Amino acid sequence: MRKYRLLIVLVLFIYSLKAELPSPKHEIRAVWLTTIYGLDWPQKPATTENGRKEQQQSLCKILDQLQEANFNMVFMQVRMRGDVIYPSVIEPASKTFSGKYGVLPGYDPLAFAIEECHKRGMECHAWMVTFPVGTDKIVKEQGSRSVVKKHPSLCKRFNGEWYLDPGVPGTDKYILSLVKELVNGYDLDGVHFDYIRYPEEAKKFPDKAAYRKSGNGLPLDEWRRSNINRMVSMIYDWVKEVKPWVQVSSSPLGKYNRIPKVPNAGWTAYESVFQDPRKWLEMGKHDMVVPMMYYKFDNFFPFVDNWVEISNGRMVVPGLGAYRMGKKEADWEKTDITDQIDYSRYYGGAGCSFFRCANVLDNTKGIYKELKDVYYKYPAQLPPLTWLSNSVPEAPAEVNVTRKQNELVLTWKPQHTGSDTLTYTVYYSLKGSIDTEASTSILATGLRSTSLNIPIDNETEKLYTFCVTSSSRYRIESKPSQETSYYLSSFEK
Repeated sequence: MRKYRLLIVLVLFIYSLKAELPSPKHEIRAVWLTTIYGLDWPQKPATTENGRKEQQQSLCKILDQLQEANFNMVFMQVRMRGDVIYPSVIEPASKTFSGKYGVLPGYDPLAFAIEECHKRGMECHAWMVTFPVGTDKIVKEQGSRSVVKKHPSLCKRFNGEWYLDPGVPGTDKYILSLVKELVNGYDLDGVHFDYIRYPEEAKKFPDKAAYRKSGNGLPLDEWRRSNINRMVSMIYDWVKEVKPWVQVSSSPLGKYNRIPKVPNAGWTAYESVFQDPRKWLEMGKHDMVVPMMYYKFDNFFPFVDNWVEISNGRMVVPGLGAYRMGKKEADWEKTDITDQIDYSRYYGGAGCSFFRCANVLDNTKGIYKELKDVYYKYPAQLPPLTWLSNSVPEAPAEVNVTRKQNELVLTWKPQHTGSDTLTYTVYYSLKGSIDTEASTSILATGLRSTSLNIPIDNETEKLYTFCVTSSSRYRIESKPSQETSYYLSSFEK
């Protein structure tokens, strides 16, 4: 009965937040865009030029819908089960795109995705499945290019599937080689690790021989965590040496450990699968954690608090189970998701990510419309990466406004060279001076070009005021440019 009363108080508190909290200026609004089995994209393989165009157009449609709802980050699945969505010298191309392992559909899907995300003001993070490398069937289909065939000493078969073994020397370097291929080859905003853990029923994982060789007296549980910790540290250090603005993140299990508030938490990262994201955050070897928090009530809210408490000032982005609204899943209500957004905003989350993309864009139980019209009604900048840099870029030059038929064309210039590393935010007001601290003043953000076209309505006379800021790759924002006013009228004045 007491637990029920506490739940009612919590729900009432969340509803009070809806009325009090303004839309944040800084917030991560992300989706996991799944490519395995073509769940989100692509819907079918491309074997012809028309098929290639259809594939690309379908991704553009997805990204357009995300842009319309002011999403600003995409976790693009680039590695599934030992196969990838880009031309690699290490692993075969996924058959999802062409119907055959090792064959791409006449273009580089990752390069295309990055370019199209950036066009729409969204960051693109390479989402990698880390240790699982497929079933026997997948390994057979991949043939000689399968990591199981090329590097059998790194792999273990367990419960009918193959895994890279974190405890075998060389596994960490193999994963790092894939990261190097991605970070050196593409203009990515981040590298994001999934399944960076031991598998289900991990206590039975067949790694006793490796433990005997390199356990060094550690208890088995601690040795397993240390294997992953070592790899995380190695990857983070290499990325920051080469491209320090590229973020390193992961999606651990939604519950870090069994906390006092929920002692019977069940499946946890630390105890069940030997993940120690708290250690990664304490060591400063992660920029962001996106825990998979596909639970409700007591299994969600206390664990948001726990993640924020152990974050060491890095970003915590709760991963929300949009798929759980499906009738064949848990049949959640829309409010189960929106309550979690409210709670995360209030208690220190840097934003939210949704699994998966199609469950949002399909407008399951009206969630897409709710996000587009209410929660994400106004654009939001991504939070600044202040632990990586505190250098403030110069403000752009004043905005120039011209009219071209039914559009206003805004242009501006950076104050210095190297502008290709900058993004821009355009602010506006219809009431005179601009409040650049309010999300309601943001017209567009994450722009990589120095111009913006705005559709206009000739029916009503308006006085627009514009200004623009620049942001570095670390999302550090400049002071605003000088304000520019433009009077819109159906006739010249």
